[in-house]
Amino acid sequence: MPSSRRRAAVCAAYLGTFLATLDISIVNVALPTIQTELHTDIAGMQWVVNAYAICLSAFMLSAGPAADRYGHKRAWLAGVILFTAGSALCGLAPSLFMLLAGRTLQGVSAAFLIAGAMPILTHLYSDPRQRAHVIGGWSAFTALALILGPLLGGLLLHSLGWQSIFLVNLPLGLVAIGLGAWGIPERKYPDQAALDPVGQVLSILSLGALAYGMIEAGDHGFAGALPLIVLALAGFALFAAVERRVRRPLVPLALFRSRSFVIVNCASFILGFSYYSSLFFNSIFLQQIQGWSPVAAGWRMMPQFVTTGCLSALFGRLSLSVPVRWLMAAGYGLTALSMTGMVFCVADTPYWIVAVLFALLGAGAGLAVPATGIVVMGMAPPELAGSVSATMNALRQAGMTIGIALLGTLMSSQAVRALARAAGEHGIPDAAAVAHRAITHHAFPAGLPMLPRLYTAAMESGFHAAMLCAGLSCVVALVLLANPRAAGNRA
Repeated sequence: MPSSRRRAAVCAAYLGTFLATLDISIVNVALPTIQTELHTDIAGMQWVVNAYAICLSAFMLSAGPAADRYGHKRAWLAGVILFTAGSALCGLAPSLFMLLAGRTLQGVSAAFLIAGAMPILTHLYSDPRQRAHVIGGWSAFTALALILGPLLGGLLLHSLGWQSIFLVNLPLGLVAIGLGAWGIPERKYPDQAALDPVGQVLSILSLGALAYGMIEAGDHGFAGALPLIVLALAGFALFAAVERRVRRPLVPLALFRSRSFVIVNCASFILGFSYYSSLFFNSIFLQQIQGWSPVAAGWRMMPQFVTTGCLSALFGRLSLSVPVRWLMAAGYGLTALSMTGMVFCVADTPYWIVAVLFALLGAGAGLAVPATGIVVMGMAPPELAGSVSATMNALRQAGMTIGIALLGTLMSSQAVRALARAAGEHGIPDAAAVAHRAITHHAFPAGLPMLPRLYTAAMESGFHAAMLCAGLSCVVALVLLANPRAAGNRA
């Protein structure tokens, strides 16, 4: 394959993932403006975010087998075209309904872009060192999207209006379509690809219910979300029963008989649970505990994203001298170290300490993300590359969704308890109700000047509990990967 076409294919895969990742973060800065101009409420704004997240999670598993069956290039191009169309629909939406329709289309097509990038890059480079280099670059582009999302969103919102945060995807999407159509070679395995329509329907319903339930749990507590979570668990049980009986299942069950494959996919789930959910909690720490504005908080998170991008870009060179399994273990170790270090950060902790911990967190992700992808895809036979990539990404996305909900509930419940106890000690009447309103709605009754100070201390306690849990989960991943039989020890 000519090197120029190969470079075009790499750029297309990078750009597709960049678009899908950018749209996770860029929309947040425009939500208040969208709420005003479309005359909707806070619930409507939550659905602008959640429609994308739920559809991305729900269709992730189906995206990979579809690519294996109909062609990796065809499925990826369809994803870019639909994503670009969804972006146009969002940018031209005259109402909340049309905006949500566009966000739904974006979420479905983003699943094909994210799940489809890894098989394309893996097939382009058979040499492990070259493969490590391009997958490290792919991870760097993901970090770049996270960096640019809030900054680019704020600039576009101020200069051109909220519609521009969606319309900016149009020229980028057209470039990706052109590069992909020319450079990506077609590969498909219709005789080996999953043929499991019942499993596909069950996976979409189960993952959708899980994502919706966890989002509701994070917003309103687990009591209200319990029916959705029960529905998701029942769906997964039925899905597992179906997968064991079909000849070509949606999930590559044969690979899950390998302990190595199971361990690294568990690590991928933990990476979503800890690192990807940390974006939410670190923002809360900077704004609600240390008191920075949203813009200032975004800038203060830069060490995390910059180190992720730099190490991801250098990953190929690092893998020339250090085994991938060591880089993967180092990534999870640095992530665990950073998150447990955040347990000791409080409202008046100097920023340089926080910046160092953010940089360690970014360095951990810069090593763990590409290394995990390389090891998982290294165990995938060519005809199952799409299914394996989709499974890995679905687990990571589910980990992030569950992490935000579980750790968020842990943080808020611990903060409520701490504030209720402190308020009672200060003689504040109805301390439990006051604490609940302050933590969940950021509402402070008049005549209680000490409450904001007590609130900050309580939020510190909740944040520490969430970070300790996230850090310990990375320690679990590190212990699993340190096992001599763990995946990657042959890398």
